[in-house]
Amino acid sequence: MNAEPLKLGIFYTISAYILWGFLPIYWKAVDYVPAGEILAHRIIWSFVFMLILVMLTGNWSSFIEVCKQMLHERKQLIGITFASILISINWLTFIWAVNSNHVIQASLGYYINPLISILLGVIVMKEKLTRRQILSFVLAAFGVLYLTFSFGVFPWISLLLAFSFAFYGLLKKMVKVSAMFSLTIETMIVTPIALIYLFLLPEDVFSFTNPSVLTNITLMGGGIVTAIPLLLFAIGAKHIPLSMIGFLQYFSPTIMLILGVFLFNETFTSAHLVAFLFIWSALIIYMLSAYQRPIRNR
Repeated sequence: MNAEPLKLGIFYTISAYILWGFLPIYWKAVDYVPAGEILAHRIIWSFVFMLILVMLTGNWSSFIEVCKQMLHERKQLIGITFASILISINWLTFIWAVNSNHVIQASLGYYINPLISILLGVIVMKEKLTRRQILSFVLAAFGVLYLTFSFGVFPWISLLLAFSFAFYGLLKKMVKVSAMFSLTIETMIVTPIALIYLFLLPEDVFSFTNPSVLTNITLMGGGIVTAIPLLLFAIGAKHIPLSMIGFLQYFSPTIMLILGVFLFNETFTSAHLVAFLFIWSALIIYMLSAYQRPIRNR
């Protein structure tokens, strides 16, 4: 692999994961706005931003062609429709978690996500697990169960984030569309629902009529902070090995965990530490198995 594209790939991919990791700070800036309304704005302005980007990059005719193909390919249309629903659920859960002081739970969800993807690979794609991968999944499951029994509360935020994003990733593999077109179509599908939701909000609740210019700019900027890391990732992922992506993806939840503990002063108990140790151990075993497989196949 050429060194220069590899360096650029690493730079773009790390940039994407760092931006995703610091995203809780952005949503905290509008934590007085209901999560549902933030989500609606995120969807609408993401669609607007992506549409402008498609036009500016000279891809408008290609985008229209892809949309026409989607209408004639039922499986692709169903796949991207469900993907748009899943990413909306994921976004809503994440925004609510951040603004309800559950950033640590959100980070746990994104640590678990790759292991859920493994499980889906076995169930849906009929992939076979190595012994180490089975062990990693068991350790992660034990960590989640330990946290559940320690607090008597099921970590639904973590699991909903992990499962929704894992299923979203699975559908994205089945839908053969570029990252730019995919996000544009996904947000286009759910934009009418977001507009109806905002239209039905009582005027005294609708935050966009707030005289605060900063609030309005932040809500509109949700589209940009959503699209930019995704596009950086799409560019970077083309130039680096899949195993490296598997390693770099842990930048995001690690940053979120640090923010949750040190910036947002969320409680991090010994039970959290034990649960995270199980999950970190699971991830180390998983990454070792992922790295050793390519070496054996050389």
